[in-house]
Amino acid sequence: MGAPCGECRPLSTSLLFLPANGSGLRGLRGGGAAVLARESRQARGAGPFSHNGGSRPNRQKMGAPATRRCVEWLLGLYFLTHIPVTMFLDLQAVLPRELYPVEFRNLLKWYAKEFKDPLLQELPAWFKSFLFCELVFQLPFFPIATYAFLKGSCKWIRTPAIIYSVHTMTTLIPILSTFLFEDFSKASGFKGQGPETLHERLTLVSVYAPYLLIPFVLLIFMLRSPYYKYEEKRKKK
Repeated sequence: MGAPCGECRPLSTSLLFLPANGSGLRGLRGGGAAVLARESRQARGAGPFSHNGGSRPNRQKMGAPATRRCVEWLLGLYFLTHIPVTMFLDLQAVLPRELYPVEFRNLLKWYAKEFKDPLLQELPAWFKSFLFCELVFQLPFFPIATYAFLKGSCKWIRTPAIIYSVHTMTTLIPILSTFLFEDFSKASGFKGQGPETLHERLTLVSVYAPYLLIPFVLLIFMLRSPYYKYEEKRKKK
């Protein structure tokens, strides 16, 4: 009989060397069959529709950068909007009044009376110290943080962002506690008109609450994000 044609050749070249007495067939049933089965499984796994491929983990990884980018944009916009609020409103209490036009001074007065914010009507010493820290430490940080988060993927912002978030939340706790629990009708340290009803207190709290919640999100993001944690772990190693 002639040699088999190319189309009829077996998949494994080892079949070409099987002896005629059948011993080779028995060997194939032993180790050779296992080799052929493994090669067949590998061939099926390499296909584009394989269930053993890495498509599912890849899809999960693709969603992580998009989520991180959304949080970075939120933080970048927060710091961007914080710059004019700090410069034109908050710092009027610690900078000379002559630096500000009449329009900005009238805007601050309108806000303090409309929302019954006693801290900006007659500033207590402890609140003025918070504003001084905002001038010296926070304001220079705002443009840096704005650039870092709007640009994205700036791992060097991690440590400064953690310091800022902890400091800001520390200052907001006594401020919000004052709005919620202080009896302004009897408090001698507040000469201005403070909130009286629960609705007025909650309205005033809602004005300051974003400056507590966003730093809290920033802190959790810096501590828990695998992207920002990677550089710290690599340095420790």
